[in-house]
Amino acid sequence: MEFLQTSDFWIGLIKIIWINIILSGDNAVVIALAARSLPPAQQKKAVLIGSGAAVVLRIVLTVVAAKLLALPYLQIAGGLLLLYIGVQLLGEEEDGEGESKEYGSMFAAVRTILIADLVMSLDNVIAVAAAAQGNTTLLILGLAISIPLVIFGSTLMIKLMERFPIIVMLGAALIGWVGGETIAGDVVLHDVVMATPWLHYAAAAVGAVFVVLFGRWLQSRAKHAD
Repeated sequence: MEFLQTSDFWIGLIKIIWINIILSGDNAVVIALAARSLPPAQQKKAVLIGSGAAVVLRIVLTVVAAKLLALPYLQIAGGLLLLYIGVQLLGEEEDGEGESKEYGSMFAAVRTILIADLVMSLDNVIAVAAAAQGNTTLLILGLAISIPLVIFGSTLMIKLMERFPIIVMLGAALIGWVGGETIAGDVVLHDVVMATPWLHYAAAAVGAVFVVLFGRWLQSRAKHAD
């Protein structure tokens, strides 16, 4: 346990925690969007399971992220999946309250959280791995400490979404933004994006607009069908 007494260990731990505070915002939004459709009693369970699974996924992905990101078309597929998730989460928004409100299932919410976090964590874990500098204990400890941060962020987002419905649309737009960024970051598009850097932001903006417009269209169609 001598490594606990070194300044490098504590500096590395602080770096990992700080990185997770910065990078966990989008994960908290996904968890909140998926969990908000559940009955209040199940929301806490979904947040706990989703947050814990998010950290475990990051630990596992840290080992293989660099190799996965080198695979062509993987980020394009992942980005398209995020766009689909964003559209579905926005399109399933319910306006009903009380007994008339329809709730989703715990399994569907947790599944959505896991899939979205798997894609969104690919880039993030590289920054965490760099801060850990090969110290597995430091990596696991730092990510474990970040669990309550994600839980708190998700719980806060759920409350804000209930009070300010516009945040639901903004959250879906964020997922679309990350989806567009993920597509633009694929290895097969690297040279093109490097030559024209604005394409990275254009792809992100298109992803956000697509999710909002298509998701709102699904909402409108569902209302007319009722």
